[in-house]
Amino acid sequence: MATEISGYSVGVLVVSDTVSKGEKQDSSGSNLVNILKSEKYFPVFSVEQHCVADEFSEIKGILEMWSDEKNIDLILTVGGTGFTPRDVTPEVTKAVIDREAPHLASRMILGCCEKSKFSVLSRSVCGMRGQSLILNLPGSVKGSTECFDMIASVLPHALDQLKGRTKRVASLHTEIQKN
Repeated sequence: MATEISGYSVGVLVVSDTVSKGEKQDSSGSNLVNILKSEKYFPVFSVEQHCVADEFSEIKGILEMWSDEKNIDLILTVGGTGFTPRDVTPEVTKAVIDREAPHLASRMILGCCEKSKFSVLSRSVCGMRGQSLILNLPGSVKGSTECFDMIASVLPHALDQLKGRTKRVASLHTEIQKN
């Protein structure tokens, strides 16, 4: 049985050619880091942030390192989910995950479609690699924040299941059955 802990480790990977070259300042990744550190949705004991260009091998290397070596609980990618030829984050995510979590992506998009018709253009992929949950978020501050807001409340339970935190999972299941 995995150790029961009070918080989660999170990695925020900004995928942007212009930010990685220093041509533009990152605002979306920094905004998510601030949201996570505020512990608005769930306790977080560490946040790692990194930026890479829209390159398959660079994105893949960080996702694999963060999940396999650092065993980060939740990995959020920001950017690279659109329609341009350089937007490859979903393809990289599909290549590295063991199992997909399609309804997390569906909830993000369906919820955000109520706010903007352009939400349907996001190609977000969500899935698991080992004991890490990887979620693709859009590159804009508005899009990434709204998508995260749509699923943040279920992430602790998903992470507890993934990490084998059986006491916390059982406790929530008992509570759900009472309601």
